[in-house]
Amino acid sequence: MNSRNDDYDSPWKDAVERYLPEFLRFYFPAAYAGIDWSREHVFLDQELAAVVQDADLGRRFVDKLVRVTARGGEEKWVFVHVEIQGTPETDFAERIFVYNYRLFDRYRRAVASLVVLADDNPGWKPSSFGFELFGCRHHLDFPSVKLLDYADSEDVLLVEQNPFALVTAAHLLTRATKGDMAARLAAKWKLVRLLYQRGWERQRIIDLFLVIDWMMRLPADLERQLWQNIEELEEGAKMRYVSSVERIGMEIGLEKGLEKGRAEGEAKALIRLTEKRFGPLPADQRARILAADGTTIEAWLDRLMEVPSLETLFSAPN
Repeated sequence: MNSRNDDYDSPWKDAVERYLPEFLRFYFPAAYAGIDWSREHVFLDQELAAVVQDADLGRRFVDKLVRVTARGGEEKWVFVHVEIQGTPETDFAERIFVYNYRLFDRYRRAVASLVVLADDNPGWKPSSFGFELFGCRHHLDFPSVKLLDYADSEDVLLVEQNPFALVTAAHLLTRATKGDMAARLAAKWKLVRLLYQRGWERQRIIDLFLVIDWMMRLPADLERQLWQNIEELEEGAKMRYVSSVERIGMEIGLEKGLEKGRAEGEAKALIRLTEKRFGPLPADQRARILAADGTTIEAWLDRLMEVPSLETLFSAPN
């Protein structure tokens, strides 16, 4: 895995949003079975940001909040909070605990926090956090899935029809081929061929190719060889999915996603630093920071330690 994996806006995010039922069915079958999929599910990114905006983010691929309808029971809708964590983090379990109770406190609805651990430390498997004091006990157990635990199941992953089986295989093969780019090219080409053999619709193939391509980065010469193989495959199969124009569009889209991720990280850093200096931000100023572009945020960061007041910071020319 490489530094791209630390960015918030990654193809993982799009894959989870587009294929949430398959994501839950593969990693969290109990949660999948408990949701009424005939009812609409809604992603609530802004609502999640409002709840956790003052917490440390850590390095993760995705954090999502989804409103779903539970099967049976008295509550018609509940929340699923998804975290895909890319590196071990000392306070990770505590952060999940905090997010969970903050979401419940805000919405007074049941919240299921579900975690996918995509790091390289086989011994790091957080799944609970809590405390007990004077007979009072507050505790959260949350389901967590470790991608490394699938390492002995590659053959099964490669024949499984759920798209997240291929995503998991790509993650494991990326780790296994670290330092051996020739082996990575062979593994990546194998996964790409499997994508075409699945008989899926064009958009699904492109979406999953983006995830695989993002994970399994190659040197420029081997990347060119891969694209030559893809073009030959598409010509032979008389289909055009991810070559030529699509390739250019993907590269542009990925760069835009990376830039957006950097701007969001800078905005959250500015909020934390501003509140340390001037105290809690009014809601309108917080929203203004989150909506600003990267250039504006950088200008505010540069001025933060020089201006005498919050009003001066935002009234000064950009």
